[in-house]
Amino acid sequence: MSYRSKKILGEEDSAFARSLFKAMGYTDSELKMGKPLIGIANTWNTLDPGHFGLDKVAEAVKNGIYAAGGTPATFGTIAACDGVAQGNEGMNYILPSREIICDSVEIMAQAHRLDGLVLLASCDKIVPGMLMAAARLDIPCIICVGGPMLGGIEFDNRKSDLTSISEALGMVKSGKISEQDYNSLEDTACPGCGSCAFLGTANTMCCLAEALGMTLPGSALIPAVYAERLRSSFEAGQAIVELCKKNITARQIITPEAIRNAIRTCMAISGSTNAVLHLSALAVEAGLDMNVLEEFEKLNLTTPQIAKVNPAAAPDMEAFYRAGGIPKVMTELGDLINGDCITVTGKPISENLKSYIYKYPFNPSIIKTRENPFSKTGGIAVMHGNLCPNTGVSKPGAIDPAIHHFVGKAKCYNSEEEAEAAILGGKITAGDVVVIRYEGPKGGPGMREMFKAMKYMYGVGLAKSAALITDGRFSGTNNGCFVGHISPEAAEGGPIAIVQDGDEIEIDVDNGKLELRVSDEEIAERFKNWKRPDKPIPNGYLRLYARVAASADKGAVIMPENLDK
Repeated sequence: MSYRSKKILGEEDSAFARSLFKAMGYTDSELKMGKPLIGIANTWNTLDPGHFGLDKVAEAVKNGIYAAGGTPATFGTIAACDGVAQGNEGMNYILPSREIICDSVEIMAQAHRLDGLVLLASCDKIVPGMLMAAARLDIPCIICVGGPMLGGIEFDNRKSDLTSISEALGMVKSGKISEQDYNSLEDTACPGCGSCAFLGTANTMCCLAEALGMTLPGSALIPAVYAERLRSSFEAGQAIVELCKKNITARQIITPEAIRNAIRTCMAISGSTNAVLHLSALAVEAGLDMNVLEEFEKLNLTTPQIAKVNPAAAPDMEAFYRAGGIPKVMTELGDLINGDCITVTGKPISENLKSYIYKYPFNPSIIKTRENPFSKTGGIAVMHGNLCPNTGVSKPGAIDPAIHHFVGKAKCYNSEEEAEAAILGGKITAGDVVVIRYEGPKGGPGMREMFKAMKYMYGVGLAKSAALITDGRFSGTNNGCFVGHISPEAAEGGPIAIVQDGDEIEIDVDNGKLELRVSDEEIAERFKNWKRPDKPIPNGYLRLYARVAASADKGAVIMPENLDK
């Protein structure tokens, strides 16, 4: 077949381009027409532990491409660490970095006429950015993840991880543990590289990439330090060459049915609420006419939660993988999964699941059957009400059933930092609903995670007696009573902007309701006097993002048409 790379390697005047490749040591054999030129988009760096091991993964992929008769070409793109950015101005840049990753991959693939891509990623915004690039480019692509890290020392009745440190700080402040206990976690909670050991956004999106059919079966949760991770990466290199030969492109895989499979899987494992943002953005990039939030709302009613891991339970990602991982979850979901969807193996999901070989014994305490689930409905809930006229998002799978219905008094803060200081300063008490606003896509800008605020509430003992709502978002590891992604956001004049201290707020997770118990007349009167706070936005990328970003219910994706506003 004729590959895209013929334009640079196989035309009459291609000696010009081949000469540039040969300047880097490429041989005539590698540049021979008929061999697909495969890009390896490598997000390796020494700032993000989830990506620290991708240099080895890239080598394995490269060898797999060579073995299958392709020519690999590696390039880099950014990958920022959510953990390092938590609770500071760095978090403003994390969600917007997703668009930069997508754009940079598009530019490299198009500028060099690459025939296919292996997209290396592990962490929160990087996996979605790579999926978005694949959908936008619509060439053969495969996602190859770096794998989760192992759990750390035992703490609070489970293996510790990064979130244990934030919870421990709250425990120190409330006198539950000593300073020495807290300090020791710094060296023992994260024992090695990989995406964090809980079902946060990073591992959720790796799992959903597999559910979409964009990774090799079973590869999403292989721990970073397992030798199997390198074997799987080699196989990914082989698989991309076959995809190029068969011309199976990303949009043949990323279909409405595939996104519904990903939503079902997210519900079944109670994945991160950020999946709503990222799947919405993916649907936009794939040119699909579907409302992802409506799909979440509809499918939640008929999808049982059959897996329970940290933060909803003690088991970490290694335990989840050994219990059967995503193949086991999708198999147990049965006919709720569309088995006809094509995948990067070139085969439909049904064939992949049927032939998948499990290497470890099943663990029914982690992955249950569809007939005997943890919950009859899914782990993510779409919320409606006068506080979120468009939508909000909650996560019943990570909320104690006793507080699925919560009524409390508002305490309002116009930034994450203000709220965190109040929590650690003992100003939040049982029965309060912490309201954090002006942290949405435009208002933040960048829609920061309220991860630390929730972890501090857990640490000071308020996880089951207070709640938090925000137009920002959450990490997949948060638990407690919370609603995020409130849309319209405060910066766009959403009702969350006019909530006052002492207002009564009702959160009804089971019925998907978020209500401010204030009359419509009072709300209208407050809006007459409302003025958006003058919050300075630094020059540079954030200023652009604040101008062109869509609302949370539209995936916070960049919308070029917003430039005309």
